[in-house]
Amino acid sequence: MTLRIALSAVLALSALTSPAAAREPRLRPAANPSAVIARELEFASAAQAKGQWTAFREFAAADAVMFTPAMVLAQGWLKGRADPPAAIRWQPAEVWSSCDGSLAVSHGAWQGAKGSGYFTTIWQRQSGGRYKWVLDSGDTLKEPLAVPEMISAHVADCPAAKGPLMRREAKRPKTAATAFDPASRSGRSDDGTIAWTVTVAADGARNLSIEWKKDDTLQPLLIQQVVAPAGPR
Repeated sequence: MTLRIALSAVLALSALTSPAAAREPRLRPAANPSAVIARELEFASAAQAKGQWTAFREFAAADAVMFTPAMVLAQGWLKGRADPPAAIRWQPAEVWSSCDGSLAVSHGAWQGAKGSGYFTTIWQRQSGGRYKWVLDSGDTLKEPLAVPEMISAHVADCPAAKGPLMRREAKRPKTAATAFDPASRSGRSDDGTIAWTVTVAADGARNLSIEWKKDDTLQPLLIQQVVAPAGPR
């Protein structure tokens, strides 16, 4: 099952980046949960092959955040950090994508030498089409999560179409850099069909709230509370 998902994602991305595709008008950006699943599986595999923190650095966006338990900019915290002797293992169970595919959320189980728990990762599609994670959160659990045989994929409701069906994909506008706030951070998909906010207390306790568009309104998708102290997955 996972092999078929990964192969379909590779073929889809190859079609989008081919010379012929570059010359032709493109459809509006669309959801591609299989590409996010393939990327998450690639991330998990890289952690075993290259080392845990090496993989986290490679797959993180420039402004990605993680929790130590304080919220930190991931690339700065990971820079030069030695990989642990044995990387944790994880398996995605569900993926939710915005209608336009610019943002996606993955959720599943992890296992390590000191226990097990769940993870939630937010992925953002980069200008080249590849996904990188922008937030990685998780916590330990008393009982390990069951690993499903199938990975579930979901897509948010699409907003009403505007303009012609065929057009070139618009580039994400550049936004002014803002100062890093370790107490709060938020983001959303380009089309507004998925939005997230995380708040972090001084002791490291945090609340992560993710909403997505269903039935013409933004509705709760995941609401997670982590009691301090808690580290990255």
